[in-house]
Amino acid sequence: MKEIWDQWDDEIKQLFYYNYGDLPYLFSIKVDKYLFRALTQYWNPNYSCFPFGKVDLVPTIEEYTALLNS
Repeated sequence: MKEIWDQWDDEIKQLFYYNYGDLPYLFSIKVDKYLFRALTQYWNPNYSCFPFGKVDLVPTIEEYTALLNS
């Protein structure tokens, strides 16, 4: 995906931003493998969420971006 992104001109990138928000920011983020391992322990793939007690958390793309940028 990053290679495809790098080939696009500014007009196509702006259209992508308009349709999908901040998703491209995830291309440049270095993932902390320990954080990723910790998060996967709580991920429920059947429901695509993080269940904590009786609350199911479903992060948005913006929340993923904020979490990975910290």
